[in-house]
Amino acid sequence: MNLILETDDLDEYRKSSDVIDYQITAIRERAIRITEGIQDELDIVRAVYHFVRDEIAHSADIQGTVVTCKASEVLEHRQGICYAKAHLLAALLRSLGIPTGFCYQKLVLDDEDKPWLVLHGLNAVYIQSLEKWIRLDARGNKAGVTAEFSTDDEKLAFEVRTELGEEEDPMIYVSPSTNAIQALIHWKTVEELLAHLPPEV
Repeated sequence: MNLILETDDLDEYRKSSDVIDYQITAIRERAIRITEGIQDELDIVRAVYHFVRDEIAHSADIQGTVVTCKASEVLEHRQGICYAKAHLLAALLRSLGIPTGFCYQKLVLDDEDKPWLVLHGLNAVYIQSLEKWIRLDARGNKAGVTAEFSTDDEKLAFEVRTELGEEEDPMIYVSPSTNAIQALIHWKTVEELLAHLPPEV
């Protein structure tokens, strides 16, 4: 799939915001701690990715009770759903000056009672040494779900099943989905949130 940039200005993919809040000291300090002693760009991105994928739980996997949205909240509570984990990955990498954007897939929920499409959030990261963007999915691995760091063939958490109407969105967005953010803010429990995931960016 050919990815599409929302803007050619890489600096836009390095900015902080209310949600990608790496101006918070805890975010910057964590990024430095994760990458301490690492010089190679690929190894830096890999280390940060593995931290978010493996050390930050997906709220649904742990029956979490806290809904997080801002990157600093995700880091503080050590959990979040896919959107929130993507916010943290972007904040950590952007704090290190690495351009990072947001990507989305439209997927069918596994729950047979809710067969509609919902957004799944992940990231795209610009690797300067390779002069290319790669997509990374920090959702978190579990039985039946395996995502890996890869610069060649993508190894995302979910493979889009076009026969079920699932879709890839090729856009690399500068900012997270407004609908995703509104859902994270509006719903107060993880159970409510998972029952009302947005279908559109």
